[in-house]
Amino acid sequence: MKTLSLKGFEDHVGKKIGTSRWFTIDQSRIDAFADVTEDHQFIHIDPEKAAETPFGHTVAHGFLTLSMLSAMSYDAIPRIEGLKMGVNYGFNKIRFVTPVAAGAKVRAHFTLQSSTVEKPGELTNIVDLSIEIEGSNRPAIVAEWVSRQYFEI
Repeated sequence: MKTLSLKGFEDHVGKKIGTSRWFTIDQSRIDAFADVTEDHQFIHIDPEKAAETPFGHTVAHGFLTLSMLSAMSYDAIPRIEGLKMGVNYGFNKIRFVTPVAAGAKVRAHFTLQSSTVEKPGELTNIVDLSIEIEGSNRPAIVAEWVSRQYFEI
């Protein structure tokens, strides 16, 4: 994982900051997510019933795909020197554009929209992102993600 100074990180505002590796969203991952979240809707877990829908197959929960962002960001966004910890602050916008079929591969593209020092030792970043589905010209998700990073002061 690449490490940048705070200044080097801030120099990426308005630019693509990284792309994650591909992650496979297979049926076992979908089933495990259904169990953890108690969301057992048939379009996610029953291939026979899901085949009768307009999707034609099981699809990942939108929230499963969204939850992969942490792993994708660790993969793609450079770490800032002196970082003590980072936290998810929320989203300004999320759109579930295209369902992710069981077995599909996804990856995320991140663009740093803004990076603001709120107070000494605290940084707020807003990242525009798109989760790409391998072989599709439409994204799974587009979002504006807000995070906070904390530094030793």
